[in-house]
Amino acid sequence: MAKLIIEAGRANRNYWRDLWRFRELFFFLSWRDVLVRYRQTAIGFAWAILRPLLTMLVLTVVFGRVAKLPSAGVPYAILVFSAMLPWQFFANSLSESSSSLVTNSNLITKIYFPRLIIPASSVIVGMIEFLVSFLILGGLMAWYHFIPTWRIVFLPLFVVLAFLTALGPGLIATVLNVRYRDFRYIIPFVVQFGLYISPVGFSSSVISEKFSDSVRLLYSLNPMVGVIDGFRWAICGDSQPIYGPGFLLSVGLSVLLLVAGLKYFRRMERKFADII
Repeated sequence: MAKLIIEAGRANRNYWRDLWRFRELFFFLSWRDVLVRYRQTAIGFAWAILRPLLTMLVLTVVFGRVAKLPSAGVPYAILVFSAMLPWQFFANSLSESSSSLVTNSNLITKIYFPRLIIPASSVIVGMIEFLVSFLILGGLMAWYHFIPTWRIVFLPLFVVLAFLTALGPGLIATVLNVRYRDFRYIIPFVVQFGLYISPVGFSSSVISEKFSDSVRLLYSLNPMVGVIDGFRWAICGDSQPIYGPGFLLSVGLSVLLLVAGLKYFRRMERKFADII
């Protein structure tokens, strides 16, 4: 006969084990979000391909044709889309996870489960769209007859880095949006502004050519700089080298934001039902 043990602090000690116990809820929420996001749309899941494709075309025309920024021999469309992959994933994950707890308020106030499942499932949905967008990259490589180098085998490592970089700020934004609903207006601005200050439409090497190394190191305080540079290094090869000090700084900040996000989320988790 099963026993129910009520003991102070037991939930905290078993929290990470509970994440595994509630794994079916995790998959259910992820699949539900995928279905709901494109419900009653004319082209459905094709939006996951169309949005980054249109953004890539605009950035290619503006930076590649009009501004004529260098691409180091790589087709400019591939240069841009190799950065659009991680950026679109980060932007979608941040936007969806920030509002995930408020959207699921009825679920939070009725049953117990690790609340971390909700924003994490939103990031997983972004990962699904991210993987679908690889179809465009494959099409662009075939169109331009571009063959990636052996460094492409390291791409899964940068995919993991993109996931961790998105999860940390996503958890912080989730908590802030629960406490202060003003953040539902701030997050879209952050995402739009971040697109312009991240090396999506241009190569990070442009920063080094126009400014000193100290400026590029300062520029690397944006965690997405390291993620994007890593993707371009894996996809484009030697033409897009990684700036070592800046990459390590970006990765360090990603880890720091992840740890801070987990701690902040766990500290506020027990108050979510009351605040919402």
